[in-house]
Amino acid sequence: MGNDPDLRQHLVILLEGKGAHLTFDAVIDDWPAEARTRKPHGAPHSAWQLLEHMRIAQRDILDFCVKREYVEPCFPDDYWPPGDEVPDNAAWTGSVERFAHDLEQMQQLVADSKTDLRAIIPHGTGQTVLREAFVVADHNAYHLGQLVLLRRLLGIWNSPASAL
Repeated sequence: MGNDPDLRQHLVILLEGKGAHLTFDAVIDDWPAEARTRKPHGAPHSAWQLLEHMRIAQRDILDFCVKREYVEPCFPDDYWPPGDEVPDNAAWTGSVERFAHDLEQMQQLVADSKTDLRAIIPHGTGQTVLREAFVVADHNAYHLGQLVLLRRLLGIWNSPASAL
């Protein structure tokens, strides 16, 4: 049961964000530089803050799954960028690229038949790679939805018809 290729394929697709969810690229591509740190009235976070939070959290979950010497960051402070940080284009692009790279690594981890999806992670408290893959997919979908709402509120959303 731990080496179910159909389950692995479903997890990879879920992590990609296809199906009922927009992909990361569909949401983040062409985000105007001047709108990356703007927060519409009532919005608690900017696009930059959400992007960095997603990147940091996803990297943390991946590290938790694969690193025996894993050290848990302090929640919530270590999971968010400083509130007043203004990224330049290199910082934005770097964050986007690292997020995509880490997502690909998570997909490779769950696709690898050598990964026992249901084995308890030794340094955890009962978590499995299967559970953590679901957490990544769920967390990303939640915050991608927030990013879509931000784009709409900022007037910079063009719904990509082929993104689903």
